[in-house]
Amino acid sequence: MIWNLDTKVMRPVARLSFIICYLLFIVSPSYALDKADADSAYAQEDYTKAARLYQSLIDSLGESAVLYYNLGNCYYRQDSIAHAILNYERARLFDPTDKDIAFNLEMARTKTVDKVAPANDMFFVTLFRTLVLSMTFRSWTILGICAFVLMLIGLAVYLFAPELLAKKIGFTAAILLFILCSFSHVAANRQRYQITHRTGAILMTPSAVVRSTPSASGTDLFILHEGTHVQIIDDSITGWVEVRMSDGKEGWLERKQIEVI
Repeated sequence: MIWNLDTKVMRPVARLSFIICYLLFIVSPSYALDKADADSAYAQEDYTKAARLYQSLIDSLGESAVLYYNLGNCYYRQDSIAHAILNYERARLFDPTDKDIAFNLEMARTKTVDKVAPANDMFFVTLFRTLVLSMTFRSWTILGICAFVLMLIGLAVYLFAPELLAKKIGFTAAILLFILCSFSHVAANRQRYQITHRTGAILMTPSAVVRSTPSASGTDLFILHEGTHVQIIDDSITGWVEVRMSDGKEGWLERKQIEVI
């Protein structure tokens, strides 16, 4: 019985050890080698090969800001502006604080035909969005956990410290840390929602007519051009999506003309 019990206990441990070894000795070197090949192709100005390798890494290992940024650079070098913008936008989803991503995205946008002025938001909406995007999802999560732990310490000081001054400091700190923890939670969830529920899209065709109804016979409203960013507000009709521009204009596009960020 003791031998059987030990075997059952060791099985999950062995599996976990195998997974760790696989991640350390198989996945990481493979990623490093593949990325090195992609970086080498980019350095040699073989942007087609580099783009293919970066896309292969994304497909096999998952999305990341670095890979999307590098892929966007490959397309930018090939003057494929719509694909460059698409990948810069995807990179920014995963790291909204990266200045290189923001700079290259703006550079790519200068090469698009449509210059859409964004509508003015209320001050507190702009402030909230700026604060949420001031750190990455990972950073907000870590900050929230740290704030929660420190809040518990502050409460412990308030409850058990013998001096009145210490109690006041502990209580005040706990309140402030609770606010910070709550906002960190909101900001992290907001960024995670934007990653998992993507409504932004990039127009991939040279030009497209935005119509009043989801039909080829619908009234022509205006024309958009390659690389323009739109927001999907209704995708319930097969083959069509209702979109909104940053200046507030709305209409219907064929689904095949856009690609979701």
